[in-house]
Amino acid sequence: MEPIPEHPDLAPYLVADEVIDHGHPLVQETAAALWADTGDAYSYAEAAFVFVRDTIPHSNDVDDPRVTWRASDVLRLRTGICYAKAHALTALLRARDVPTGLCYQLLGDDDGSGAVIHGLVALRLPGRTTWSRIDPRGNKPGVDARFSLEAERLAFPVRPELGEIDYPTLYAAPPAPVLDALRAAPDSKALWDLLPTGL
Repeated sequence: MEPIPEHPDLAPYLVADEVIDHGHPLVQETAAALWADTGDAYSYAEAAFVFVRDTIPHSNDVDDPRVTWRASDVLRLRTGICYAKAHALTALLRARDVPTGLCYQLLGDDDGSGAVIHGLVALRLPGRTTWSRIDPRGNKPGVDARFSLEAERLAFPVRPELGEIDYPTLYAAPPAPVLDALRAAPDSKALWDLLPTGL
């Protein structure tokens, strides 16, 4: 699915703000190191994706109680849930002028219960006219997300028969329900009870 940008131009998808703080020295240093090993936007984007997916554990997978939401903090503390990891990847991509936005799914348990919002990103590389969704959540048994610009290889394909949803909007900044939950949670256990169930 190609997301629908909430803004008609690309400029908002390159902005630095309090969450996507790609002007922060740690974000800049990380981006520079990744760029030095690649040298073009396409290979850089894949390297940044793999870096966030594989070197920053999803906090729920490793029982890390810390809650992160600012991109630089995700890189510094090396932890975060899907939203936080999406913020980190967005910052790394924007740091090298790759337009990147945030997109979301509504996902539930295998019986359709317990549905909550899941976060991922979409990027638009030079020379392309379409956005590609990628999911840096982190792989584990049963989850095999990959960097793919054509056929999507997301962590969790939606199951419409269970009421799951691919939200079409591509956001330039995290929507309030996502950011409010991250900021309000004192630890990851509390965060799990605060995850939004809609946008």
